[in-house]
Formats: sequence, structure tokens, C-alpha cells
Amino acid sequence: MTLRYVKNVVTLSLDAKKCTGCGMCMEVCPHGVFNLDEGKVRIIEKDLCMECGACALNCPTDALTVNASVGCAAAIIKGWITGGEPSCDCSGDDCC
Repeated sequence: MTLRYVKNVVTLSLDAKKCTGCGMCMEVCPHGVFNLDEGKVRIIEKDLCMECGACALNCPTDALTVNASVGCAAAIIKGWITGGEPSCDCSGDDCC
């Protein structure tokens, strides 16, 4: 079974021109979002990203960006902490 979050809302982006192919993002990504292709990292399944931010934090060339404070990962963590239901809807006052 492959875990996916809300389709087409992930903030992850890759600037392939900056990528050196070091593979750090592949090492730290808990969901296997990346692979190495011809010496550069590629995003293979963007919707697998839970927006934890580990890839961007560990990228030495700043080739990756992700808004780690939005999306389902933040909603799920907030739900655990507050005891409430996770919500990926950031239209209200009680947003992630």
C-alpha cells in the first residue's frame, strides 16, 4: 500500500539546475519521493510528499523547497498534539 496525501497540493519543488546529485534528499525522505536519474535527483511522485521539510533542510545547494508548515503532515501532527481531528483545510482561523 502506498500512502498519499491530498492530490496536487504539495508545495515541494526542485530546481534541477542547482542539483548536484548528492542524494541527500533521497537519504532523508521517509516516503521515497526522489530518485537519481542521469546524475540528478528527480521527483518521482510528488503526491507522496508529506511536506516534512527534511529534503530541503539537508540539500546543500538549496535545490529543493517545500513549505513544511502547511499540508497534511502539519495537520496530522497538530491533531495529535491537540487531540483534535486533522484538517488540511487552511481556510479558517485554526489553520496549521
